[in-house]
Order: sequence, then C-alpha cells, then structure tokens
Amino acid sequence: MKRILFVCHGNICRSTMAQFVFSHLAQQMGRAGEFYVDSAGVSAEELGNPVHYGTRRKLAQMGIPCGEHRARVLRKREYNEYDLLIGMDEGNLRSMRRILGGDPDGKMYALLDFAGRSGESIADPYYTGNFDTTFADVMAGCQGLLNRLTEKD
Repeated sequence: MKRILFVCHGNICRSTMAQFVFSHLAQQMGRAGEFYVDSAGVSAEELGNPVHYGTRRKLAQMGIPCGEHRARVLRKREYNEYDLLIGMDEGNLRSMRRILGGDPDGKMYALLDFAGRSGESIADPYYTGNFDTTFADVMAGCQGLLNRLTEKD
C-alpha cells in the first residue's frame, strides 16, 4: 500500500482538498485499496479545526465526498511513515524540510510537479477566496499523481 501525505499551511483548504480529491479519483478507478491518504499542515494556526467551508462547498459541488478531517500538524516521524509527502507550494516544502529534517530519500514533491507544472504553486483559497482555481489545480495534480502511480499496470 502506497502512503501519501498532502501538506499545506493550515490543513483546512488545499491539503484536505487534495486528500479527498485523490481518494475519490482512486475510488473511481477501483484502486482505493492501494493507497492510504491523509493530510497535515506546517502550522498549528488551525489545529483541530474542520475542513474550510469553501473547500467543503467546492467538493460537494463536484460530487466528491468530504470526510470529517480535523486540522493537524506535520510530525517529524511522518517522514518515515509515508512514501510521498506532497506540498502545495514552495513555502510548504521549505517548512516540511525544516520539520522533517530534510528529504534524504527524495520523497517530497510539489503537487503541480505531477501536472507537468514544476515550480508552480497552488494558490491558497483561504487568502484568495478562489476555490475554483484551487480545485482545478488540485485536480490536475492529483490526476497526474494517480496516473504516475498506476501507469505500470
């Protein structure tokens, strides 16, 4: 089973959106059992808070189930517990490297790397209010990631 952790700043918008989008796509392919998917944040600002209402609304609009995730903070030990740790922007990746003590095994990526858009960030809808653009970017990254992980079959 491939273990994937999506990471953003507060763990209420982008990383939770990616968690539920990826899980939904894997389910649609009949491959959900091949993945354990979770999300975390690099900041404790939103610790314990539910998924942002804008993320919930966008996922519902797209017919994607949203679980009862509560914001949590990335922990150092999780580097060894996950196969892939995927940040939403370069700031997330810098914080992830700091929290996790680097990336000696090359497990960290930006989500848009999997959409052929290396160096690009997924805008934080907490600040922009634009959940549509964030969703489109998250969907592109998650589809690319799932394709990469299942292309051998």
